Amino acid sequence: MPESKIIDELNFVKLPEILPIMPIYHTVAFPKMMFPIEIVGDRLISVVDEAMSRDRLMGLVLTRKALTSEGPLCRPEDLHRIGTCVSIKKMARQAGERAQLMVQGLCRFQIIEFIEGAPHLQARIEKIEEDLFIKDLEIEALMANLAALFERVVKLSPFLPQEFATMARSVQEPGTMADIIASIVNASVEEKQKILETLDVRQRLKEITQIVNHQMEILELGSKIQSQVQEDIDKSQREYYLRQQLKAIRTELGESDENRVEVEDYRKKIDAKELTEEARKEALRELDRMTRMHPSSAEYSVAATYLDWITSLPWNEMTQDNQDIKQARRILDEDHFGLDKAKRRIIEYLAVRKLKPDTQGPILCFVGPPGTGKTSLAHSIARALGRKFFRISLGGVRDEAEIRGHRRTYVGALPGRIIQGIRRAESSNPIFVLDEIDKVGSDFRGDPSSALLEVLDPEQNSTFVDHYLDVTFDLSPVMFITTANILDTIPPALRDRLEVIELPGYTQDEKLRIAQRYLIPKQREAHGLTPEQIKFTDGATKAIIAGYTREAGVRNLEREIASVCRSVASRIAEGEISSAVINAREVPRYLGPVRMISEARERISKPGIAMGLAWTPAGGELMFVEATAMKGRKGLTLTGQLGEVMKESASAALSFIRSNAEQLGIPVDFFENTDIHIHVPAGAIPKDGPSAGVTMFTALVSLLTNSAVKNDLAMTGEITLRGLVLPVGGIKEKVLAAHRAGIKRIILPKWNRKDLEEIPPKVRKEMTFNFVNEMLEVLNLALVKR
Repeated sequence: MPESKIIDELNFVKLPEILPIMPIYHTVAFPKMMFPIEIVGDRLISVVDEAMSRDRLMGLVLTRKALTSEGPLCRPEDLHRIGTCVSIKKMARQAGERAQLMVQGLCRFQIIEFIEGAPHLQARIEKIEEDLFIKDLEIEALMANLAALFERVVKLSPFLPQEFATMARSVQEPGTMADIIASIVNASVEEKQKILETLDVRQRLKEITQIVNHQMEILELGSKIQSQVQEDIDKSQREYYLRQQLKAIRTELGESDENRVEVEDYRKKIDAKELTEEARKEALRELDRMTRMHPSSAEYSVAATYLDWITSLPWNEMTQDNQDIKQARRILDEDHFGLDKAKRRIIEYLAVRKLKPDTQGPILCFVGPPGTGKTSLAHSIARALGRKFFRISLGGVRDEAEIRGHRRTYVGALPGRIIQGIRRAESSNPIFVLDEIDKVGSDFRGDPSSALLEVLDPEQNSTFVDHYLDVTFDLSPVMFITTANILDTIPPALRDRLEVIELPGYTQDEKLRIAQRYLIPKQREAHGLTPEQIKFTDGATKAIIAGYTREAGVRNLEREIASVCRSVASRIAEGEISSAVINAREVPRYLGPVRMISEARERISKPGIAMGLAWTPAGGELMFVEATAMKGRKGLTLTGQLGEVMKESASAALSFIRSNAEQLGIPVDFFENTDIHIHVPAGAIPKDGPSAGVTMFTALVSLLTNSAVKNDLAMTGEITLRGLVLPVGGIKEKVLAAHRAGIKRIILPKWNRKDLEEIPPKVRKEMTFNFVNEMLEVLNLALVKR
């Protein structure tokens, strides 16, 4: 039957007064259109059965809410009032309470009222009569324009057959054309329902024209985007193609890249972190810049790295300090023997923190020779406080950027080592150890010690700015601890910010206790030995200390103990022995001949030799000064790699002797035909310092008077041309060195009497201290009377 004849028959269909109502949700039915629908659920199928039992007619009405399998089929207030009456052409039941229908749209109807009490959803309806054949010039223009637009849409859309355009253009009735195109075009159900409810044909044509025009613009834009992308990319790079296509779509729609996964992740991190207001503004500013960049650009990776750093720092993440002072004292005593001054200062700090939690922490500086426990003491402080621990070594650092970081304009820029350490510690109040602060250098790249001024100043480090972060970071909760071997190389401005705690060295008794309590168990476990397999007697430990390790610390002592443990482990592994007891006689078997021999008494057995005391970064040392005279003409020769200060001390001593020769019992003209040679042995080692004047003076007088210096005596002090003895530093280190060498008597400047308080009580009891104020007093105490 011709299509026009079918449409004519549908125009004059007669509807019953009461019609079964089928609610639909995802589509809108239009008159004159044949289309399939799927029915799911026994309640909807019963509506179809009701229609089939009558005249195969039912009404399809769009519902405002999705249909549910529970509760009432549909409430009247959820349905639109205008729907389409359809005729069921075919019905095929399927398993699972499903049915496939082929229906034919007949005409529009309006619901007058719903029938209450009916077993199915039914309504009293009224057919909407339409004047389908109305035409005027405007309507004809609207129809022609609509047909042209729809034809363009069909050509651009890859899913619509070309026959649709021909079918739409062949329809003569304006209302029917609008309905057919509305059922085909890609529009929302609300827009299609609006077309269905538009009864004025002229207005209906205008409404559908707007929808088709919008759809055409979208399709044309998609075609344009596709063309742009195809011109810019290589077809083999699928991932790049997709990214470019997405970029082009967002550019045309005016959308930003804030929906990218990386950007959203960073935004969530920024929101989750308790950043300072300044840091938050800088992070969001960098994030905004990042959204305008392409992921493949170099600037994008720079911004991403910056956001990684700023969101991974522990801005306000702190550990809770341990407030138990007794437990802290116990931990310090467990980990270290001796070091009473350092322990007392740490306990004082903890006590102040307990009473005033918001106090600014001190910048402690542990100064002492290698192996005296500076770094390990910082470990114990962290354990006592319950804080995180981090350590960096400043030895050889010459670039200021190592402390303050590089600016982000440089390639490969990173924050400084301070900020890096804070991030790795994962806490904003760790124990931060700056090792070897005395070995920081400077060159054309800047002065790192100047950058450390801000880091270590409690008044400034609350607003520390790293060049990379470019925002302030509060370092005031951090407890900085620095270590150094000497103080002289630390710039005065930096040293002023440090609270110096000296760790001069250990006595032989302290070394014995440390070896028994810490070193031997540690090395025994490190070499897989049990206490039953190897034992050290006190005599063996003392022999190692006295004969193999003459040092201020205990590092070499630990190495020698490890050497013994390795030898024993080797013999046990070979089955030679099952266990070993190391006594004093067994030590040379494992370590070889004794290396350290006390030569003090033999070295000063002749006139012209005196024994002094010197301070070195590794602790105190004995220093022998030898003097000899020969025929010549007022020559003074100094050897032994002496520095300028020691050369001046030698000249001052000789001048004092010449000016007081008669009082000293020396011929007044002794220097007229004599050359003097002063030598300090170990000439390969540079020597300098203001503490050898007394020793040189004594050696010269001993030579010129042919009187030997007492062989159990050591001395230190500086001299003046007027005969005064001036105070010197490093008294504790020097006294401990003399004690290790078996010296029993020491001559010290009178003004150094106060320094004896730092000497361990046991050492003070075993030694005799003579204090002098003038150089002549030294001679009375040092020279053997003839």
